[in-house]
Amino acid sequence: RSARAPPVRGRMKFGSLAAAALAVLLAPAAGVQVVRANGNARAPGTIKTVVTALQTMLDDSKKEGDTETDLYTKFKTYCDDNEKEKTESVESLTKQIGLLENEIQDVQANTGGLSMDVAGLKKDMATNEEARNMAEGMRKKEKEAFDAEEADLVAAIDQMKQAVKLLADIGADQTLADSAAHSKFMAGYSSGGAAMLKLQSSVSKALVAATAFLSPQQRQTLDSFLQTKGPLNGVYVAQSGGVVGILKSMGETFKSNLEQARSTETAAVKAHDKFMTTKTEEFDTLKASYDTKQTTMGGNDGDLSTKKTQLGDAIQQKADDEEFLDKLQEMCTGKLEDYDKRSALRAEEQAAIAKAIAILNSDQAAGAFDKVAATGTGAKSFVQLARSSSSSPSARSEARRYLQKLGLEHKSVRLARIAGLLALSNPFTQVFGAIKEMKVTIEMEAKQDLERKTWCVDERTESNDNVEAKKGQITELETAITTLETTIKDPETGLIKMIGDDETSLEVNSKAQSDETDARREEHQDYQKNVANCVEADSILRKAIHALEEYYKKEEDALDEALGGFIQQDPAPPETWTGDFKGQKEGGNKVIGMLESILADTGKEEDAAHSSEQASQVAYEDSMETLKTEEADTREGLANKKKQLAEAKLELMEKREDLDKTEEEKIAIERFLERIKPGCDFITDNFDTREANRATETEALDKAVTLMQGTPAYASAKAKDAELKQGKCAETCKADGAHVDCKACLAKVSVPGFCAGHPETAGC
Repeated sequence: RSARAPPVRGRMKFGSLAAAALAVLLAPAAGVQVVRANGNARAPGTIKTVVTALQTMLDDSKKEGDTETDLYTKFKTYCDDNEKEKTESVESLTKQIGLLENEIQDVQANTGGLSMDVAGLKKDMATNEEARNMAEGMRKKEKEAFDAEEADLVAAIDQMKQAVKLLADIGADQTLADSAAHSKFMAGYSSGGAAMLKLQSSVSKALVAATAFLSPQQRQTLDSFLQTKGPLNGVYVAQSGGVVGILKSMGETFKSNLEQARSTETAAVKAHDKFMTTKTEEFDTLKASYDTKQTTMGGNDGDLSTKKTQLGDAIQQKADDEEFLDKLQEMCTGKLEDYDKRSALRAEEQAAIAKAIAILNSDQAAGAFDKVAATGTGAKSFVQLARSSSSSPSARSEARRYLQKLGLEHKSVRLARIAGLLALSNPFTQVFGAIKEMKVTIEMEAKQDLERKTWCVDERTESNDNVEAKKGQITELETAITTLETTIKDPETGLIKMIGDDETSLEVNSKAQSDETDARREEHQDYQKNVANCVEADSILRKAIHALEEYYKKEEDALDEALGGFIQQDPAPPETWTGDFKGQKEGGNKVIGMLESILADTGKEEDAAHSSEQASQVAYEDSMETLKTEEADTREGLANKKKQLAEAKLELMEKREDLDKTEEEKIAIERFLERIKPGCDFITDNFDTREANRATETEALDKAVTLMQGTPAYASAKAKDAELKQGKCAETCKADGAHVDCKACLAKVSVPGFCAGHPETAGC
C-alpha cells in the first residue's frame, strides 16, 4: 500500500523552538550595547558567561538534532531498501517454491502414469506375442489337418475313379454268356487267377471307401453289390449300374469337398497372414511406445532430482530472508521509536534552555543581578543592556508583562521570546520583524497541524476500511481453503479418495484381464486336447470298424467257399450240425453299430468342442473389449482427476499464500495504525486547543504591536530610522522632506535634473 508520509511531528515542534531560540540569539546583535551600571562599557560578567553557555548548549543541541536527523534518514533508507528487497525476494521465492512443488508433483504424476503405461504396454506386448504364438500353433495344426484331409480326399477320388472305371468296364451292356466285349475284356482274367483277384480287391477297396459317405439306401445297394457271390470268371452279368452312379456322385462330392477344403485353407492362410501382419505391426507400435516412455521416465528421474535440489535451496533461502526481515523490522521499529523519543526530549530541552535565556535576560533579572555583588561587579559583574534610545518604559513594560503573562498561561515560547526582546530594549523594527516571523511561523504550524490532522483522519479512515476489507478477504480465503481441502481430502468424495478408487479399479481390471486371458488360454489348450482326442478317437473307431467289417466279410467269403466245396464233394459228410455258420457275426454287427454310434457321438463332441471354442473366444473378446473400454475410461478419468488434484493443490497453495499475505497486510495496517496512534491522537485531541492558543498568540502579538506603535519612543525610533536612511541628506531633508532639495539629494541628482523628471515637486 502506498501511504502518504505524515507531517513530521518532531520537526514541527523543533521549528517553533528553533524560531524562539533564533530570536533570542539575534536579539543582542540588534541595537543593544554592553555598558557599565553607570553608563560606561565594561567586560562581561558572570551572568553573561551563563547566558553564553546556555546559548552554546542550544546551538549544540540543534547541531546534534540535525546530525541525528541525517543519521536516521540514512538508517531509514537502509531499512526501506532492505525491507523492499527482502519482501520482494520472499514473494519471488514463494512463487518459485510453489512452481517447483507443482512441477515436482507433475513430474511424479507423469512418472506414475508412465510407469502404469509401461506396465500396460509390457503386458500388451506379452499378450500380442502370445496371440501370435497361439495363432502360429493353430495354423500349424490346421495345416496338418488340411494336408491329411487333402491326401485322404485325393486318394478317395483316385479310388473312386478306379472303381468307377473297373465297374463300368465290367458291367456296362455285357451279358453273362455271349458278350464279345465282355469276353474280350475278361480275356486276361481267368477264374481264380492273380489278375482276377487283384481286380476284385481293387473294386472292393473302392466300394468300402465309399461306404462312409453314403446314405442308408445307397449303402444298402452297395452292400448288396459287395455281397454278390457270383464268380468273376466267364461271362459276367452286369449288376453294377446303380453302384457306378453312386460312386460317380461320391466322386463329385469328394472333388467338391477337396475344392472347398483348398478354398478354406487358402482363406485361412490369407486370414492368418493378415492377422500376423496386424499383430506384428501392433507389437512394433507397442514396442516403440514402450521404449519412448522408458526413455522419458529416465529423463524424469534426473529432472526430479534437480527440481528437488532447487526446491530445497529456495525453501532455505526464503527462511533466511524471512528471518532477516523479522530482525530488520524489529530493529527499524525500535530505532524509529527511539528517534521519536530523542526528538521529543531534545525539543523539551531546547525549550527549557530558551526559557532560561529569556529569564536571565529579563528586566527583573537585570535589576536583581545589578544589586548583587557576585553578579553586578568585578570580574563577575552583570552585563546590563541599556536602551539605545529614550522610549516610554511604561508602554513597553505593559506590552512585555502582557506577553509574559500569556506566555506563561499558554506555555508559549514565542510570546516569552517577544517579551524577552522587549526586556532587552531591542529596536522596534527588530521586534516587529520578530513578531512578523512568529506570526508566519504560527500560520505554518496551523497549516501543518491541519495537514497532519487531515492526514491522520484520511489514513485512519482508509486504513480502517482496508482492515475491514482484509477481514472480508480473509473470511473468503478461509472459506475457499476449506472448500478446496474438502475437495481434495474428503474421505467420501475427495479427489485423493476418488483417485485411490480409480487406481484400485485399474488394479482389479488388470487382474480381471490377466485372469480371463489365463482362463482363455487354459480353455483353448483344453479345446486343443479335446479336439485331438476326438480326432484320435475317430481314427481309432474307424480302424476298429474297418477291421471288424473286413473280418466278417472275409469270414462270409470263406464260409461261402467252404460250403460250396462241401456241396461239390460226392461223399456225404458225417452228421454234425445243421444251419449256416453264424459265429459272432451277430455280436460283431452289434459292436460295429455301437462303434458307429460312438463314432457319431465323437463327431458330435468334436463339433460341440469347435462351437464351444468359438463361443468362448467370442465371449472372451467381448469381455476383453469391455474391460479395455472400462480401463480406458478409468485411465481417462484418473488422468482428469489427477489434473484436477494438481490444479486444486496449486489453487490451495495460492489461496494459502494469499491468506498469509492478506493477514500480513492486515497486521501491517494495524501496526501502522498503532504506530501513528500517539501522534494522531495528540493532534486530534489537541487540535482545537492548539488552534485557540495560536489565535491567542496572534492576538497578543497584534496587541503588542498596537501598544508599541502608540508610544513616543516608536515615533522617535521611526523618525530616527528615516533620518538614518537619509544619510548625508538628513540636514537638507530635516526642514521639508517633500522639497525638491531633499528629493534631489536622496536621488543623488541635481535639482534641475530632478525637476525635469518631476516638475510637480515642491520647489521646482
